Amino acid sequence: MIKDIIGFLLIITSVFDALKYIWNAKAIIRVGTAKGHSRKFINAAILNDITKLTYGIIISDLFIILSSILALITMGYLFYIIYRFYPYKKRGLINFKKPSIFLYFLNSLLPNRIRKRL
Repeated sequence: MIKDIIGFLLIITSVFDALKYIWNAKAIIRVGTAKGHSRKFINAAILNDITKLTYGIIISDLFIILSSILALITMGYLFYIIYRFYPYKKRGLINFKKPSIFLYFLNSLLPNRIRKRL
């Protein structure tokens, strides 16, 4: 019984956790740029919740699984918004084309000193 109560509290707090990613995405959309928003932060958060989801599946804990899925959905949305509003170096120039989301993701994993500026 105590496990179920704490599990429901986990789901409720996970909703607030998910809301912070939605609020962050809305702020980026309102400002029109993702400048100043860390791509490494969202990558680390996604990795954390993928690990949590895997752990929840292994131990068959529905509360952990649901909280991780909720967070991953909103993190994916934030990741896409950051990708869409990222301050690319050549934005606004003729024939500008955004890099693929895969290249963007790989670039976001590299340290600043060795990564190519997109």
